[in-house]
Amino acid sequence: MKKAALAVLVTGLLSTSAMADTIAGLYIGGSIWSNEATGTFGEQSGLVDFNLQDKEQGSFYIALEHPIPLIPNLMITSTTLDTDGATVLLKDFDFSGKTFDAGTAVDSTFDISYVDYTLYYEIFDNGLFSFDIGLTGRDFDGDITVSADSLSGTLAVTEIVPMLYVSTIVGLPGTSFNLFANGNLLSIDDHTIYDYQVGLSYELIDNLAVDVNLTLGYRAVKFELEDLDDLYTNIEFKGAFAGVVVHF
Repeated sequence: MKKAALAVLVTGLLSTSAMADTIAGLYIGGSIWSNEATGTFGEQSGLVDFNLQDKEQGSFYIALEHPIPLIPNLMITSTTLDTDGATVLLKDFDFSGKTFDAGTAVDSTFDISYVDYTLYYEIFDNGLFSFDIGLTGRDFDGDITVSADSLSGTLAVTEIVPMLYVSTIVGLPGTSFNLFANGNLLSIDDHTIYDYQVGLSYELIDNLAVDVNLTLGYRAVKFELEDLDDLYTNIEFKGAFAGVVVHF
């Protein structure tokens, strides 16, 4: 699994110079996200609500910004996104070549964790406002299992999908606080995915050697998938997160 890979809080890379850093900057951070999971998944023949549990998820990142305007900056993001659920089927349910009869009590394990590889440009930054735009390759590496007694079916999800990346930061004059909003979006070939967060960051440490920022906000991830490695979903994860970003 790629869950252990370093990744981005797409909570934002805090203020840098216009178009690129005047010197190379390394950002490392992470967050804990307490989310509520709702929705359905299955195969084309029918989707089922498995009463997915609310859980805490982790997100980690490493990012590099540099002073060369024509070459994009790089972020690598790892997000853990897994949960469990259980239900009693109201009708027959086909999953990964197995048929689960109506009336059967079934358990599910839903893991659709991913790593984002993002190339982006800092379009504007005047010290109080910044705007970034780029492209993300979202590399899914997970599996979904449905089981009941001795019967079990598993779908492996290993696919890379392209997404648009945008990020903006607004500094609050005279304070150590910044407002931020950022995310990734895909709407193509019957797939709709969005992953956005909004929040507030606080500059705890700001000197020539290191900057440390605390972040607090709200994040939402939606997967409306049509045949992604035979997987069909209409699921949303949403909730509050808290994190830290260190800039060297």
